[in-house]
Amino acid sequence: MWNQIYRKIKKYDNIVIARHVGADPDALASQISLKESILLTFPKKNVLAVGNGSAKFSYLGKLDHYDEIDNFLLIVLDTPDKKRVDFKFFDKATEVIKIDHHPFIDDFGGIEHIDTTASSTSEILMEFFKVSKLVCNKTIAMRLYCGLVSDSNRFLFDSSSYKTFALVSYYLKKYQFTLSDIYKKLYIRPLKEIRLEGYIKENMTVSENKVASILITDDIVTKFKADSASSGNMINFFNYIDEVLVWVIATEDVKNNNIRVNIRSRGPVINKVAERYNGGGHAYASGARLANFDLAKELIADLDKATKEYIESELNDEDK
Repeated sequence: MWNQIYRKIKKYDNIVIARHVGADPDALASQISLKESILLTFPKKNVLAVGNGSAKFSYLGKLDHYDEIDNFLLIVLDTPDKKRVDFKFFDKATEVIKIDHHPFIDDFGGIEHIDTTASSTSEILMEFFKVSKLVCNKTIAMRLYCGLVSDSNRFLFDSSSYKTFALVSYYLKKYQFTLSDIYKKLYIRPLKEIRLEGYIKENMTVSENKVASILITDDIVTKFKADSASSGNMINFFNYIDEVLVWVIATEDVKNNNIRVNIRSRGPVINKVAERYNGGGHAYASGARLANFDLAKELIADLDKATKEYIESELNDEDK
């Protein structure tokens, strides 16, 4: 598969690299790293990393403006479904390659490399660069490590396997980068976000079925001088609350005229519920973009129902 993807990259003079809406460190790190690797390997190619960026993750690199071009290869990273690709010219691509670690949803009509056992798309690219002729360097290695650490929540998720650690060990040994330099950029936070986190902890409600949720309006975002992505970026801070199995943060995003919903679970499968609301993701880490808070409330109610069924199933198993 890697040889096939490499040959396609070698074939095209014009390459566009896209990923999902709502950029996160893994999506951005893998996207920009692949662009830089291709340019290091083939300096004369025209390679664009496209999509809306995030000021919070600007340290990962710059994105490009897309001007219409003919005969280009589109590589979509970290995105299982076509509707969530942050590139409106998808159908103009001559060929499409998907590289992803989410469960399959849509066939993009081209080569698809999907590894649901990988912690992140950054990990998949680590493997690709290791076994192919694509050039890597210290900067790329550091960026991919950042994406991997972010998506695995510092290796706390079960998606971190022996292969994950073997790849990290290989890149650390080869490129000798300093971990603290990466963590400073990834985890340093402004005081306004700490205060917003305090608000979320104080006001999050917990249902009888252990579903924690909060709806954050634009007024609240403005009050704390944060942005609409700030609250969602905190979703992993609530992983180990004894009374909570599923937790949801729904935030009004005035700029994009939607509600950004981030969902995490410590047991119940949530991605199937999210998919019913134009979202999706992993079994225990998902998200959605909704038109209004009424839909967010419906999503939370369905998650509560799924969590209740999960609890009842667990109790039945204990009784056997």
